[in-house]
Amino acid sequence: MTRPDTPAGPAGAQASPEDSGAERPARARSKPRGGPAGAQRNEQKGGGKADSGRWSKGEARKGGPRQTPQGAAHDGAGRRPFAKPRARHPQGGEAAEGPVLLYGLHTIEAAFRNPDRRRHRLLATENAQRRLAERGIAFDVPVETVNPRQLDHLVGRDAVHQGAVLEADPLPAFGARDLAKARLVLALDQVTDPHNVGAILRSAVALAADAVVTTERHAPEEGPVLAKSASGALDMVRHVRVKNMARFVTEMREAGFKTIALDSEGPARLEETELGGKVLLVLGSEGKGVRQGVREACDALARLDMPGAIASLNVSNAAVLSLYIVRQALERAGAIPAAGGK
Repeated sequence: MTRPDTPAGPAGAQASPEDSGAERPARARSKPRGGPAGAQRNEQKGGGKADSGRWSKGEARKGGPRQTPQGAAHDGAGRRPFAKPRARHPQGGEAAEGPVLLYGLHTIEAAFRNPDRRRHRLLATENAQRRLAERGIAFDVPVETVNPRQLDHLVGRDAVHQGAVLEADPLPAFGARDLAKARLVLALDQVTDPHNVGAILRSAVALAADAVVTTERHAPEEGPVLAKSASGALDMVRHVRVKNMARFVTEMREAGFKTIALDSEGPARLEETELGGKVLLVLGSEGKGVRQGVREACDALARLDMPGAIASLNVSNAAVLSLYIVRQALERAGAIPAAGGK
């Protein structure tokens, strides 16, 4: 196998700038600027400040509430129903601390089923509410009935929200200490594309991996793009974030894991590599592969040989193939239960 070579392409809608709300300095009323026209404007405004264009006609700066698309000034908690959550952006690549917007029926269903997910409110069309209820979801948060256009305004027209958006907190930060009972773990060394990581999370759930590990820096933060790409898997498999991947690999070796890095220059095929009862698979970033320091921390290097004309695989495809190979080997050795024909 050659190293995954899909170029990174992090996606995400750019947030619109927030209204600062700062008022302009007051002008003297006795001598309005602009001559008679300025005096006429001041007379129409009742001697107030110049209109900035951000308020409805005839509304004083400190007067009635600003209207939202639903015709309500706020949701009763001092916030506008369709205002984007003001998440604090991560420093140094760490996970965001503020609320995130999750969209798509599979993603929201998984978030409601995950006891570790703290939820705040659901904005959904009547049809989406009905479809979620048909799947057995009990709404334990306030529900606001909206139309698709309002959700487009909230998450962007390109977002396939399927009529539902959930405001929730990011998942708790898991660490190596949470993997004491794990048997099959997949680590991603600086894989940056959220679509690839989302696909890998889905594969990890499908093949019953115990956890997916990413670095805190040079990895996608938890957010709507990653969650949608994972199609619910983000809430179905433990996602561990570590500061130093080489140190994490060393800790896993000391905990009894066989640590294997996939590399095109591996001396043996993955199928021929000796495995123990617990395995940590390490895949590298798009184009660069597993970094040298991380490779040196692993027990072994292994490769995936492709029989076809294209010898390299996208990192998400390499992940699902390697997970399948290792899981089959662990099942044959009796280290993990067989899938039972599922």
